[in-house]
Amino acid sequence: MAMEAAEIERLIKQGLPDADVSIRDLAGDGNHYAATVTCESFRGKSRVQQHQMVYAALQGQMGGILHALALQTNVPE
Repeated sequence: MAMEAAEIERLIKQGLPDADVSIRDLAGDGNHYAATVTCESFRGKSRVQQHQMVYAALQGQMGGILHALALQTNVPE
């Protein structure tokens, strides 16, 4: 069972309401995505902490229904 890009975006925005989220399906199979997340809440956090915040927003779906997510996080300029 694959996870829809819209659901990934919804979960991230629910967990990080100030986030700007862009999702791309890398393989066209609904299992391999790339996400770019820009969020003011990331300011002052390490890259690892930023990624942990996104994974927390995904509510345990990583490694389960969501097989692979290439993640890029940014702070707004």
